[in-house]
Amino acid sequence: MASDGGTVAASGRLYELVVFGASGFTGQFVVEEVARAAASGELRGALRWAVAGRSREKLQAGSGAAGGDGSLRCTGKAALGAEVGVLLCDVGDAASLAAVARQTRLVLNCVGPYRFFGEPVVAACVENGASCIDISGEPQFLEGMYLKYNEKAAEKGVYVIGSCGFDSIPADMGVLYTRDKLKGTLTAVESFLTVKSGPEGSCIHDGTWKSAVYGLADQDNLRKLRKKIGYAPVPVVGAKLKRRGLVFYNQEFRQYSIPFMGSDVSVVKRSQRYLHTELQETPVQYGAYVNIGGLGSVVKLMFAGILFFLLVKFSFGRKLLTKYPEFFSAGRFTKKGPTQKQMDGTSFTMTFFGEGYSEGQDPQNGKPNVKICTEVKGPEPGYVATPIAMVQAAVSLLEDAACLPKQGGVYSPGAAFSKTKLIDRLNKRGVEFSVISKPEV
Repeated sequence: MASDGGTVAASGRLYELVVFGASGFTGQFVVEEVARAAASGELRGALRWAVAGRSREKLQAGSGAAGGDGSLRCTGKAALGAEVGVLLCDVGDAASLAAVARQTRLVLNCVGPYRFFGEPVVAACVENGASCIDISGEPQFLEGMYLKYNEKAAEKGVYVIGSCGFDSIPADMGVLYTRDKLKGTLTAVESFLTVKSGPEGSCIHDGTWKSAVYGLADQDNLRKLRKKIGYAPVPVVGAKLKRRGLVFYNQEFRQYSIPFMGSDVSVVKRSQRYLHTELQETPVQYGAYVNIGGLGSVVKLMFAGILFFLLVKFSFGRKLLTKYPEFFSAGRFTKKGPTQKQMDGTSFTMTFFGEGYSEGQDPQNGKPNVKICTEVKGPEPGYVATPIAMVQAAVSLLEDAACLPKQGGVYSPGAAFSKTKLIDRLNKRGVEFSVISKPEV
């Protein structure tokens, strides 16, 4: 559909969804995934969609890699077909963002770091009656948007749903999946992330690195923000989940593990708070960890971690970290991002160990007496699984509208999608949820 014409939907909007930041590194992969969803017939009727960004040339050239036939990064592919709109807008131009938001039901925002560029998009969407999804792993941005826009979004009947990428759909929906598979009451879950890469290794685009640098530098403000929000404490049901150390040997995986530094714990906690306060569901305690390998990996990580934490405290240190991501991350983060071969050879597994109480057993009395193990497996997390998660979240928002929370607002994925078909949709696209061992008493 051309950007200046076409049939207006029943909602009065030209498009169902717009990918903003479509020519950026992650945005290009999201465009491919939307093209695939549009071609696959997952949606009722043809999907009317558009790409948006600052440069028409970049949008048309960069997004031309998205094959309508569902192929991945087809080089030499013609530019986007005439049925896909091309909209020009800039995160620094509020009028252009408002114009885009007025034309669509949903914006998929791929422009980060979100702490710098995310709020104008949320503001434009809420003001102009469009829902908004992002892939932020930045708790301060996510919770700041809740504080500022939750009431207005509810008034307007729109949904603002953050962290719909690898941070944090596998974790948030994985906890809910584990809960639903346990016959009884799930009270605590620990997840362990394992990332495997092929002979080419793996790396991450430096946009994620920048988010981590600024996020860690700003921990004090996150604490102040949470005080301002005034969260009600989530009650601890069942035995209290013990916190593990900074580094520990994991017998299950026969390697060392550390706490996961991403936003998963904060996102899951928000979902559990919502499900408890709004739907009176039993809250689940949660701890997130990542497996890092043998003793050599531990030593390397300790040195890198100490250097990172020292530098991040000072503005000159943050400049160094963001200017030379490859050097300070031992090649894990680069300005170019991963190659296709690296992505093809990389996959993740997130394993969930849950405990709880069998049916009829009071969780407030005695020790947990059932255990369950589930997992979420998928392709390369950053640029294959993340676009799948984001686009399937978008499809769920558009197609499962009757199963969303009754009123609009700023939500975490688990709060927004707990009653939808999101997990089924992800399973069909290769982000697979399964039970590894049935509950043991």
